[in-house]
Formats: sequence, structure tokens, C-alpha cells
Amino acid sequence: MQIGLVASLNHPGGNLTGSTNLSMEVEPKLVELLHDAVPGAKIVALLINPTNFNAEALLRIMQPAANTFGLQLHVVKASTERDFDTIFDTLHQLNAGGLIVVDDVFFNTHSGELAALTVRHAIPAIFQNREFAVAGGLMGYLGSVRDSYRQAGVYTGRILKGDKPADLPVVQGTRFELIINLKTAKALGLNVPLGLLNAADEVIE
Repeated sequence: MQIGLVASLNHPGGNLTGSTNLSMEVEPKLVELLHDAVPGAKIVALLINPTNFNAEALLRIMQPAANTFGLQLHVVKASTERDFDTIFDTLHQLNAGGLIVVDDVFFNTHSGELAALTVRHAIPAIFQNREFAVAGGLMGYLGSVRDSYRQAGVYTGRILKGDKPADLPVVQGTRFELIINLKTAKALGLNVPLGLLNAADEVIE
């Protein structure tokens, strides 16, 4: 709604509808999961893209989440690949115990590169992206892709039968997937709590 794609979730009012993974609403959960995985960390960094129109809103919702766990939250920014090396130099200067990568199109397209950098620099990190964990990042947490595809199929069928997109509410996802790269955790010397492992939908060993 913020960027004007639909008038409202219940009544899109145009030619677009579908499902949303509640990326903004889920972001604070990343803080909790990283804290659970690295309870000894007191300083964490938040990677944002300053060109993302949600950047300020993300900071407003992430700071209270960090405060809840007594974490010092430092913002680092990147909008080009050239920024990545500087970011990780900054993380070492901050003595950051973890990194949270927020949902962003630019970061999504470079999730593999970011994952490799977190491994190279021994930084426990979480991202709202499955590919990040598969590529070596510690954790990924995201709305269920399977549910999104299923909903897309359902709506495609309804539209082909004559329903108008304007009359089909945007469905908000309620299922989320946690992916933990246990191989990376062991390389980082982390003992992932059993409760967190049991909550994972996928454990990469």
C-alpha cells in the first residue's frame, strides 16, 4: 500500500492482487532469532540500503527490538557492491557479534556474495532469504515461498474463471520458514540451542 500498488489489502481496487510475506512486520523477529543463536553478542549491526524507501521505517521498528534484548544496534549501509568490503571492515571495528540483513531487492540479488563475506569474516548473520543460508549464511527466515506459490495458483484460477483482481483481497502470509546452516554454525564455534534447531524448517549440515 505504501508504494501505491493497491488501495488496500481487502480491496486492491486495480489490476493487481496476490499475497504478501509481511517482510516489514517480520524484521524484528530477525533480532530475536540472532539473539537466540548468539546470546553472548552485545553489539549487532543492521545492514540497510539507504536508497530503499523503507530504510527509515525499518530502523524505527528494529531499534525497539534490539532494546528488548539489551543489544547495541549499529546501522551499516550499502547500495552498491563496492560498499561491501567497507561494511565488513566497519563490523570488525565495532566488534559486532552479529549482522542482520534486512529485506531488500539489492541484497536479495547479492545474497550469495553477502553469505560468503559473512563466512570469510566470521560474522554470524541472518537474512530474510533462503539462498543466503544455503550459500553459507548462518540463518534465513522468510515467509513460506510454497504458500505464496500456492496462493498465486489459486488466484490465477479464479481470475481465469472471471473474477476481477480488484475484488480479490491481498492475502497476508501466516507461515514462515527458518533455515539454519549448522555447518556454518560449527565453523563459527556456535552451539545453536536445541530449541532453535527444533524450530527450524530446514537444517543444512
